[in-house]
Amino acid sequence: MATTASTRRQFLTLLGLSAVAVSCGTTATGATSGKGGTKTLRYQGWAGQVTPPELAEDLGYLEDGKLEWVGNTISGPQDIQSAATGQTDFGGAFNGAVVKLAANNAPIKAVISYYGSDEHAYNGYYVLEDSPIRSARDLIGKKVGMNTLGAHSEAMLDIYLQRGGLSPAQIGRVEPLVVPPVNTEQSLRQQQIDVAVLGGILRDKALAAGGIRPLFTDHELLGSFSAGTYVMTDRFLKQNPDTARTFVTAVGRAIEWSRSASHEEVIARMTDIVKKRGRNEDTAPLKYWRSYGVAETAGRINGKELQLWIDWLAERGDIEKGRVALSDLYTNEFNAGGGTASASPTPSAAKSGS
Repeated sequence: MATTASTRRQFLTLLGLSAVAVSCGTTATGATSGKGGTKTLRYQGWAGQVTPPELAEDLGYLEDGKLEWVGNTISGPQDIQSAATGQTDFGGAFNGAVVKLAANNAPIKAVISYYGSDEHAYNGYYVLEDSPIRSARDLIGKKVGMNTLGAHSEAMLDIYLQRGGLSPAQIGRVEPLVVPPVNTEQSLRQQQIDVAVLGGILRDKALAAGGIRPLFTDHELLGSFSAGTYVMTDRFLKQNPDTARTFVTAVGRAIEWSRSASHEEVIARMTDIVKKRGRNEDTAPLKYWRSYGVAETAGRINGKELQLWIDWLAERGDIEKGRVALSDLYTNEFNAGGGTASASPTPSAAKSGS
């Protein structure tokens, strides 16, 4: 794995390459064909987890719609590329990856926030209890394991390093490595990596086992914020507006249900969902779930959570300034839930120390 900053940027550029080829739109085979539109939405899941759309379907919020699982992913950028190229009907990723894909002419729109950071749902950067790593400068020459490059985890790492006073050259000497989420804790404990990025169920399970401590968390860096959105292609939205509206509204309702229901009820339903789908998954870690971390009511997008990353990517030189217009990047048209969105962190939150 190359460690230079330029290699990281090359990876970020790759996020949008396939989108260039489909900048005029892609006709999906099967799910989005037919005069009457579709009631079936193809998607990728996450092993051992229940996503908001899966919860929405189980709660009956999709009405006459249904989800069609086509496999699992461990990468947000890969997931939204699959949506952009018509292999799936929606995909979700860190907002910076959404911005990057749009900057490469992908015909997509963000339609709802689906995860974020709060006091319960956050990504932490963990080291072994006896690790000498205590600061950003201690990370020079060290390996940081995360689920994918060019997405949320690498962005948070870069912000932390910038705030720690590291120069671009020094930041380039910190080595991010792709490690499947289910293997990240083990890789840290076996000292194959120096820092493990852990979130949600996997984080709390690792903390319960002991022997690790946080170096920093994304919640400490930026406070509570919605971090990722589901996207759909412009073509899908045009051809299937009713299905899109049902889907987006249902996901928003599921997010709100997860906030209002008791922890025991949410975990029981998630456990039942995982058992029913029969994918040979361990349900034990589900007891550690606490929150999806979405900041706004019903996942509505207020724009600031996307503008933050438009500015961050432009400052890094990963996208051309002015390349992405915020007004073209997202819509709340299909979300019938919620009222006025609450405030998200301002773009200056990502800039400080840069």
